Amino acid sequence: MIKYKLLCKNCDLKFDSWFASSNEYEKLKKKKLLSCHKCNSIKIEKTIMAPQLINSKLRADVKINLGKHNKVKKTIMEYQKFIKKNFEYVGNNFAYEARSVHYNSKKKSKGIYGSASKEDLKELKEEGIDAQIIPWIDENEN
Repeated sequence: MIKYKLLCKNCDLKFDSWFASSNEYEKLKKKKLLSCHKCNSIKIEKTIMAPQLINSKLRADVKINLGKHNKVKKTIMEYQKFIKKNFEYVGNNFAYEARSVHYNSKKKSKGIYGSASKEDLKELKEEGIDAQIIPWIDENEN
C-alpha cells in the first residue's frame, strides 16, 4: 500500500488517497477513474511528498521515550498509592474541606485529596491555603 497526497487542479483541494502500488495509481489515472470528491473534476495530480522512513535510530528513540513514559507512569502510580493510603478522599468537596481544615484549628484531620477546579485552587492560594496539583492516572487506563 502507498499513500499519495493528491491535488485537484480545478478547485485546489488537497487530499490523501491510498493505492495498492504506484502502478495502480497510474492505471487509475490513465483510465480517468480518479476524481475530486469536492468538485468531481478528473484533473488530479500527485503532489511532492517526502517519504516517511522508519530507521533503526527512530525505533531506538521510540523505545527510549516509551521507557521514560513507563517510568514516569510507575512513579505517579506509586505516589497515588501513597496518597490513597495516607490521605482522606473528599471527592469534589476538596475546596470546602480544605477551608474547613485550615480555618478550624480544633479539627485535626489527616491530609485530604480530591478534585477542585482551577478557580477553586486559585482562591485557596489567595487565602493562604496550600494545595498542590498532582497528576492522576485512572487505574483502568492502559
